[in-house]
Amino acid sequence: MPSDQKPEQVLSAHTPMMQQYLGLKSQHPHILLFYRMGDFYELFFDDAKKAASLLDISLTKRGQSAGEPIPMAGVPYHAVEGYLARLVLLGESVAICEQVGDPATSKGPVERKVVRIVTPGTVTDEALLNERQDNLLCAISQSRQQFGLAQLDLSSGRFLLNQVQNVDDLAALLQRLNPAELLYPEDFNQTALIERKGARRRPIWEFDLASAERVLCQQFGTRDLQSFGVKEAPVALMAAGCLMQYVNDTQRAQLPHIRSIALERPEDYIVLDAATRRNLELTSTLSGQTDNTLASVLDRCQTAMGSRLLKRWIHAPLRAQSLLNQRYEAVNELTDDYEALQPQLKHIGDIERVIARLALKSARPRDFSRLRHALTALPELQQHLTLARSSLLLQHAAHSEPLPELLALLTAAIVEAPPALIRDGGVIANGYHSELDEWRSLASGATDYLQTLELRERERTGISSLKVGYNKIHGFYIETGRSADNKVPTDYVRRQTLKNNERYIIPELKEYEDKVLGSQSKALALEKQLYEQLFELVSPYLAQLQQLAAALAELDVLASFAECAVLHHYCRPQLSSETGIRIEQGRHPVVEQVLKGPFIANPLQLNSDRRMLIITGPNMGGKSTYMRQTALITLMAAIGSFVPAEQAIIGPIDRIFTRIGASDDLASGRSTFMVEMTETATILHHATAQSLVLMDEIGRGTSTYDGLSLAWACADYLASRIKALTLFATHYFELTQLPDLLAGVVNVHLDAIEHGDNIVFMHHVQEGAASKSFGLQVAQLAGVPKNVIAQAKQKLRQLEQQTPDSTKLPTVQQPLPQQQLDLLAPEHPVLGQLRQLQPDELSARQALDLLYQLKQQLNT
Repeated sequence: MPSDQKPEQVLSAHTPMMQQYLGLKSQHPHILLFYRMGDFYELFFDDAKKAASLLDISLTKRGQSAGEPIPMAGVPYHAVEGYLARLVLLGESVAICEQVGDPATSKGPVERKVVRIVTPGTVTDEALLNERQDNLLCAISQSRQQFGLAQLDLSSGRFLLNQVQNVDDLAALLQRLNPAELLYPEDFNQTALIERKGARRRPIWEFDLASAERVLCQQFGTRDLQSFGVKEAPVALMAAGCLMQYVNDTQRAQLPHIRSIALERPEDYIVLDAATRRNLELTSTLSGQTDNTLASVLDRCQTAMGSRLLKRWIHAPLRAQSLLNQRYEAVNELTDDYEALQPQLKHIGDIERVIARLALKSARPRDFSRLRHALTALPELQQHLTLARSSLLLQHAAHSEPLPELLALLTAAIVEAPPALIRDGGVIANGYHSELDEWRSLASGATDYLQTLELRERERTGISSLKVGYNKIHGFYIETGRSADNKVPTDYVRRQTLKNNERYIIPELKEYEDKVLGSQSKALALEKQLYEQLFELVSPYLAQLQQLAAALAELDVLASFAECAVLHHYCRPQLSSETGIRIEQGRHPVVEQVLKGPFIANPLQLNSDRRMLIITGPNMGGKSTYMRQTALITLMAAIGSFVPAEQAIIGPIDRIFTRIGASDDLASGRSTFMVEMTETATILHHATAQSLVLMDEIGRGTSTYDGLSLAWACADYLASRIKALTLFATHYFELTQLPDLLAGVVNVHLDAIEHGDNIVFMHHVQEGAASKSFGLQVAQLAGVPKNVIAQAKQKLRQLEQQTPDSTKLPTVQQPLPQQQLDLLAPEHPVLGQLRQLQPDELSARQALDLLYQLKQQLNT
């Protein structure tokens, strides 16, 4: 737009339709506008260019407006969901603009308005969602050094808050939630967290605390937020206010299924940082796949809502032992009963998202049908649950009571197999509404009338081939062949000429046509009205339905745990109040499922007197698997699942940390070693005596002496200062000296057997340090050329003949004080002189002079 022109001057230069479009577009400048024109949603100007590129559709031109050709692209209205799904996956938002005026009475362009805005975090349409994955809208806020996060799953109404004290915990939250859309204030300065698909910058005033409390109270119909227990999280409330306002703006409808808000307290959960979630491959592998993850092993859920809940549990393991024991009791009981229960759950389906669409009044006819189908399965399911002994199962039975009134309503109102959409009618069942039945009867009576008319006209005209028919374009007609033109009566009025036939209309047939078509349109209008009323009739049941969906989803997860326990031979964990972890014959839950041969089970024992295991052994010997299985067994116990072991006794755990493997983060300018050190720093800053820490190959990304020094210092700090429960895998054999120097440190190793130049990995964990690393044998197995292996062996023999002190840290008799443990500082010159010293070549006088000289250097 030229700078010297006013917007209204520019607007007036366009056609009336383009003026209407540009006026609507000005209200939504940053998102695509789907503008309804007949059977298409059209996009114009820059929107058309962008959509054509994103959707791979044709970019055309539509005449001229303001003297310039108008770029245009469009999608058919009946296929719009597929295009919306693609845009949402790309992180785009779309404003849907529909005709709301009557074309018959409109002067100029038919009135249009934006009826909804589809955004990645607020979609509820079945076609736009991954059924087994949460679709979250999140907002973040910051006040000084505190961060708040609000999360909403619009498809279920679940609304939660989190308030954390540092940016690392916020990053871990975002990595756990993986929101489809993220709202953040304009002045948010943690740019690394918002460089993601679906991030939306919002004005600062939308994060005002007073405004947030007002909009939330309005949503929940309360005077204040006291009863929700969220007043202690003001920074998170600021984010919640922005989020709620955003949802109101985009949905433009009441949201009765969002009935409460809750605060997630960090002390209720075992904290997992972003690196730990990634390294343990909980719901996706390091390569981004969903197969061969913990979730893929445990997910035998019969409903999509059960699968989504399972993933939430996996990412939020509990610390409350009382609740976990309730889950164990339920799983234990269901091990004898899951096969009878699961078919009933399968009949229920994903009613959680159906309920959300009912609340938003966007449900389709088949959503009503699915809910009805679920309600018919409730009596048998509830009867089944009332026989349970577990307190948790009985609680779910109480929340799964049948709703006979609602079932009767849906049975009476909706046909057995409704069409996908209401627009063509045929959704409301016969007998539900007498007036609708009358209009339908009039319309359906046309068949008998037309047959009678056809027989009469054949006799009257003598044309044996005469037919009476109907199509949507031309209405009713009488059709004759060209050869019968001389027999056509004079009262026949030509309606359409075909290649070999003529079609006519007579006054009687025209009068009946008007009557029938009028009845059809009236029947369809009344049916749509009755369909809208159904939403109001279902609304009083929404709270009960949400409670029902939550209970059935949890029941589905517990039944899935029971099936896994039976199929994979899992045992019930025992929770202890004493610090430590004891596992007998533990197995890796994922690896054992993908191995072709048997998995070698191993024990583990950590307690107050045995807090750190220094794990040595060959590459490919199983150190990493052994460490990961310990973390996964602990996590499985903390979500209520049985675990892959013969016995597992687990004490209180507040955090799980893993530092296993590393890769470059080139986008952030971080090398492999920098990533490794960043993860290590996070552990050393946040671990406690009740944390489970997995450290693998610390220091391997730098030189031998730097790496060894770092590994030694980290192990010492974890064992002496933090006293965390630690598995410390290393190839630095010098670290096997630590058990002689530090209390609570023990050596274990994974063994291997040599046969000549070959090696067999036994995968058995044994006490004590490994004898060697078998690095050359592993290299040979990997296919390294034989001449390279031979040269490496020769070099190894040379190194092994060197003075031991040249490859080992000096042995110390006690742990060094922290102030002396700065192993990264430059080496003192005195140490270099001592290493080069040959004592046997010095006389007594020379040795005494040298000693005074070195002492003077140390004091300067």
